[in-house]
Amino acid sequence: MQIKEMFKKDINRDIKGVIKVGQMDDENIHQELNEYIVTNELLKHFREFFESYKKGIGNYTDDMGVWISGFFGSGKSHFLKILSYILENKEVNGKKAVDFFKSGRISDPMIIADMLLSSKISTDVILFNIDAKSSTSDYDENAILDVFLKVFNEFQGFSSSYPFLADLERKLSHDGIYDNFKSEFKKTNSKDWETQREKFYFIQDDIVSSLNSIGYMSEESARNWAENADDNYKVSIEDFSKLIQEYLESKGNDHHIVFLVDEIGQYIGENSKLMLNLQTLTEELGINCGGKAWIVVTSQEAIDSLVDLKGKDFSKIQGRFKTRLSLSSSNVDEVIRKRILGKNGTAIETLVSLYEGKEAIIKNLIHFEDSAEMKRYIDAEDFAEVYPFIPYQFNLLSHVLTAIREHGASGQHLSEGERSMLALFQESAIDFMNESEGSLVPFNLFYNALDQFIESRHSSVINKSLQNDNLDSYDSEVLKALFMIKYVKEIKSNLENLTTLLVDNIDVDRVILKKKIEKSLQNLENETLIQKNGDIYTFLTNEEQDINEAIKKENVEIGEIQNKVSDAIFEEIFSDKKYRYSNRYNFDFNKAVDDKYRGHRQNDIGINVITSYFDLSDSFIISQSQLTPEADYERESRILQLKSENNEIIINIRDSQNFLDEIEGYLKIEKYLNKNSSTLSSNYKSILIAKREEISDKKNRVKVFLQEALEDGDIYINGEKVGIDKKNPNSRINDALKNLVNKVYYKLDYMKDEPNDAKIKDTLIHPNKFTESKSNVAIDDLMNYIKTSCSNHSKISFKTILERFKKAPYGFVDDDIRWIIATLFARNSIYLIKNSEQISLSQYSADEVLRFLKDKKYQEKILIDMKVRPNEKHVRSVKNILKEFFDISTPKEDNDLLRDQFLNEMDNYDKFEIILSEYNIEKRYPGKATIKKAKELFKNIKRTKTTLEFYQYVFDVEDELLDLYNQIDSIMTFFNGRQKDIFKESCEIIDTFENSKYLISSQELIHDIDSIREIIEMDSPYSNIHILPELNKFFKEEFSEIVKEEKLDVLNYVHQDKELVLSQLHSSKLKENFETKVNSEFDNIETAINNTEDIPKIQSFKNVSENKREELLNQINEFIHKDDGPHAPCGPVIRPKIVNIKEVLDTNTISIKKEEDIEKFISSLKNKLKKKLEGLDEKGSIDLRF
Repeated sequence: MQIKEMFKKDINRDIKGVIKVGQMDDENIHQELNEYIVTNELLKHFREFFESYKKGIGNYTDDMGVWISGFFGSGKSHFLKILSYILENKEVNGKKAVDFFKSGRISDPMIIADMLLSSKISTDVILFNIDAKSSTSDYDENAILDVFLKVFNEFQGFSSSYPFLADLERKLSHDGIYDNFKSEFKKTNSKDWETQREKFYFIQDDIVSSLNSIGYMSEESARNWAENADDNYKVSIEDFSKLIQEYLESKGNDHHIVFLVDEIGQYIGENSKLMLNLQTLTEELGINCGGKAWIVVTSQEAIDSLVDLKGKDFSKIQGRFKTRLSLSSSNVDEVIRKRILGKNGTAIETLVSLYEGKEAIIKNLIHFEDSAEMKRYIDAEDFAEVYPFIPYQFNLLSHVLTAIREHGASGQHLSEGERSMLALFQESAIDFMNESEGSLVPFNLFYNALDQFIESRHSSVINKSLQNDNLDSYDSEVLKALFMIKYVKEIKSNLENLTTLLVDNIDVDRVILKKKIEKSLQNLENETLIQKNGDIYTFLTNEEQDINEAIKKENVEIGEIQNKVSDAIFEEIFSDKKYRYSNRYNFDFNKAVDDKYRGHRQNDIGINVITSYFDLSDSFIISQSQLTPEADYERESRILQLKSENNEIIINIRDSQNFLDEIEGYLKIEKYLNKNSSTLSSNYKSILIAKREEISDKKNRVKVFLQEALEDGDIYINGEKVGIDKKNPNSRINDALKNLVNKVYYKLDYMKDEPNDAKIKDTLIHPNKFTESKSNVAIDDLMNYIKTSCSNHSKISFKTILERFKKAPYGFVDDDIRWIIATLFARNSIYLIKNSEQISLSQYSADEVLRFLKDKKYQEKILIDMKVRPNEKHVRSVKNILKEFFDISTPKEDNDLLRDQFLNEMDNYDKFEIILSEYNIEKRYPGKATIKKAKELFKNIKRTKTTLEFYQYVFDVEDELLDLYNQIDSIMTFFNGRQKDIFKESCEIIDTFENSKYLISSQELIHDIDSIREIIEMDSPYSNIHILPELNKFFKEEFSEIVKEEKLDVLNYVHQDKELVLSQLHSSKLKENFETKVNSEFDNIETAINNTEDIPKIQSFKNVSENKREELLNQINEFIHKDDGPHAPCGPVIRPKIVNIKEVLDTNTISIKKEEDIEKFISSLKNKLKKKLEGLDEKGSIDLRF
């Protein structure tokens, strides 16, 4: 039985499968009404619509907006037209529109009653496609208002192109002179007004003349209107709604007007301003017309998903369109089943029987992977209804139509609804109608019904494939299927799903069909018409093919691929930075892919993942072509020999070429995009987005492959293949690392304790508590290492020990090593040395020692040495010094404690500092060199860094220290008794003598001073100091007499100066002003002289007196000059020339042996005095001072 024989109605009959708003001839209208299928869903929509609509009949309502949504090809436009016929009460072939639904198609009497009520109301129906009526593609915010005004003007018979002209026509009509105007225009222009008005700018003279002729305007006014009408005409939404209100009122009798707008959603798009324009328009019509004016629109999108509006705006729009009707795919499914695929009785029996005989085969034949719901036949009845189609095709084709409309339709045809689901199924059935029962329409067949509406960038690819000698016709059919689902997200274009889409008979062998398709896919891929991304095959446009070719030419090095493998494994799959062996022990590990390491290879253990790129020898590289059983054997044998000394886990990833190719693929894409993204035109934007998604897909597949490969890849440790069960990569690698750690860190279990800072401090404070430990094996091992390292009298740094015992075979943590060192230190088994100084618990607290061991800045500085006992002779020397110097008769027995005791006594021995401070007072005190020497020896002792060095040095200087001690005893007696004061007095006497010795001629006094000086300058004067008191007494007595004589001489000199000054006070006024002052000044000088015992200072008062004399004489002279005039008290001061006898004597001593010597001296003196007189005036004089 051929398929064309199965249908109730001729499948090849003329059916207007595509409903166009503009098709209004009776034949079309009759077919649309007569064959309209009212599904259960449509029945519900009819009920909702007319229940809402009747609220505006005889009543007020502002809920007069209706929003009809449905996917592309779902029948929205058809439903809108049916509503228009009913509301208009359309009659065709003598039958009213409502009557077509009475004969059982709508069995609900309430719906029929509402339809009848609505159809009987006087109603103007304006049905239009808004995109077709719009005059511009650049929509401003009033674009929707402009279209509504245009169609209303057109409906009224006025100009549709010029709203200002339509406004004039409306006014003329309202005034009853529109016909007169048209008649007058025809007289002037010779042509009908309706045929010429759209040429407004070319017929302005005729319009002006006509308006003037009928008396509507003066010629001047008409001319002004014609020239400015376009610029001056403005209409708002409120103006338009009032215009509609006035129109409805003029009609009276509850007259209605309904605007039915097709494809409003496509027109608005994502323009929120247009949406708000529609909302405001609907709102104003509701307010002003109260349910007499309705707006009914269709859109592919539901109202709440059309544009991104929030808050108040969104709520307002929803409020304007409270009646919202949505047409689903099930509605289309039902319409197609009933209108196109309805079967005759014979066909039903045949098909039911066919399905029942092959139900299992059919169910196994139709299945999908990783896709949205794809319906299959429910039962035999469903099979008979849908045949020769398959249920999934309804939903899938609706998605295809939407996707093609967005990505692949040519011009306006598809978007205007020229391809509906009904038409596609009918045309595909016609193409298949000569096939016999059992044949099924493959999905690729729908392409033929869409071909003329597909953009050339898509259709040309398929057309070229038909002419490609390397391809056969079936390859092109596979290509068509791939194109159909290229932009459909609901289905994955993998081999399994393609096999289902291309099933064309219930008896087809799916396995054979799959192989056939797979071969076609390979052929198409070879011709770069498609690409494979994982298991997904994708149709390529010409632009995509060009980009793919360019991507293939990008160069990627093997090293780049290996790096990406490394990133995927060690950053995404196994991202642990350390291996957690236990709560206490975590181990760093090296990471490598194909022996190429991430960073430096510096850890004891590691992971090395081997791919097919790994160079197992200088000339042996496994590649995909070498993956043979022999190559596998060779590979494993070489891996077994692979660098076991590196202590690594070797993970062999078998069959890795596919995922390596994936990495190479996305690296090429990345390189291409990095170089070309900014230079490609906007036409390539979607391709670039797809390529970035492809990168992401490839990366995800690489990750999945690596996860699976790591779950069961062969693992080798130290040249042996180990059996670790298949499990998730993290667990499996951790198990392998545990195995490796047990082999590499085999001394880790020496450490039984888990010490922390508190335990380390406790060990330092109470060493006897830890003489026995569970970790003695670890302690002994480290002690043996120190012994070996220090055997040649060298020391080892703490840092070196840390580094060694943290590494294999130990793996200890820092606290373990610190505790062992602290234990050995507390047990007196080792020395800790910092900056060449031996650390002692008597010098440093446990906290400080712990800080030395913890702080990194000290780890290099802390040295460790074996503890060695000093020589007994050296120990005795230390004890002798302790006894003699510090009076310690019970020294410590432990050598370290004895050293600490000695150093502490030295620190507390402050006598040196006290004595040395005395030398700051008097540097001639005896014993300074001895004290400094002793102090220097003490410093040297303190400078010793180690215990052995300390004992050796004290032994070397013992005799010198004991000798110094005897001297120090005498020094201490000197400073602690009267000797210091006597000695100090003698020093002061020597200083006095030195200051005045040029005036002293007494030989006895000089002899006395020499005796004092001799004692003072002795190194050890202590036994002679008792002589000094008598010598001091003699000097003081003799020196006192000399001072007295000197004072008398100077006092006499001062007296002469005073008398000289007083002699100048010739008047009572001068005496009144100066006499008291003169006496006071010179009396002060005399007092100072009497209070001084220092001869040089006493003599200095002569100068003081001279200066004072001159100062006072100057003051007297100034006073006289101030008072100069007729009443001046006296003349100026007469200053004598003061001459000291020393100025006229050549020497202090004059030798006179005979009378002639006297005459000679007198003559010399006379001549010198005469020279002094030179230059003096007649009143001048000389005062000769002796």
